[in-house]
Amino acid sequence: MEQPEQNVVANPQLNQLAKSQLAGPAARQQVQPTPDTYIFDTKNVSIYYGTFRAVTDVSLSIYENEITAFIGPSGCGKTTVLRTLNRMNDLVEGARVEGDVHYRGASLYRKDVSATAVRRRIGMVFQKPNPFPKSIYDNVAYGPRINGVRGRGKLDEIVERSLRRAALWDEVKDRMNKSGLGLSGGQAQRLCIARTLAVEPDVVLMDEPCSALDPIATGAIEDLMREIKSRYTIVIVTHNMQQATRVSDRTAFYSVLRDDKSDTRTGVLVEYGRTDQIFQDPSDSRTKAYVTGRMG
Repeated sequence: MEQPEQNVVANPQLNQLAKSQLAGPAARQQVQPTPDTYIFDTKNVSIYYGTFRAVTDVSLSIYENEITAFIGPSGCGKTTVLRTLNRMNDLVEGARVEGDVHYRGASLYRKDVSATAVRRRIGMVFQKPNPFPKSIYDNVAYGPRINGVRGRGKLDEIVERSLRRAALWDEVKDRMNKSGLGLSGGQAQRLCIARTLAVEPDVVLMDEPCSALDPIATGAIEDLMREIKSRYTIVIVTHNMQQATRVSDRTAFYSVLRDDKSDTRTGVLVEYGRTDQIFQDPSDSRTKAYVTGRMG
């Protein structure tokens, strides 16, 4: 897809990295990943909202072409950590990140890093489907258009490819000019995934993408995640532990530290590993209590 070059940072070494490895799936076909190539590497990351520390000391690596699940009770910081990976927390007044967050070796929180460019490469699908009040076609074409794609033929190609990758093309190909708001919940969520894929991201973050969907629509989204992980790295937040076991390669379990004096709750990463190990042979008693249902 022809788009104007948009560097992640104003730094020659990192710009070269962006041109070779960060430019999207088409470019990455030239750079074959080695086993266990990591995309994100976080070290001692703490996230604050004003003076409140929401998450403390998260260190983990997220690997290429895998699905990584974040699980844990409400308030443990799963979504906060997820939003840190594409700088969505920058949009929250008073939010700040301490520690190191690296994406393909580039520090995401350096002052010369473009948050807009980061979000183009690291797309996000939200909990509730949020189609734009536009046609199905214009929903998917929106991102490519703002990135400079103008030719109708090129846009047609991108829209069809993205809808096919999102397993939605056959259901909507005869009503492309109809509003995206008229789709069912599962179709709307797949439209939002197609909209994300249309700008050729490197990573897709999903914040409880199935929580508002029925079991059939949930199954369709899970099938889609498995199908597209060969092209994209996926990180998903889910409260559904069965979903984590079905779709993810690795799982991170977060819990909550409670301060009885101040009555505050801070999220903490308890354990991270291969999904089968986390669910079948966890090393931490807190993880075992959660995955066996003895802790909510």
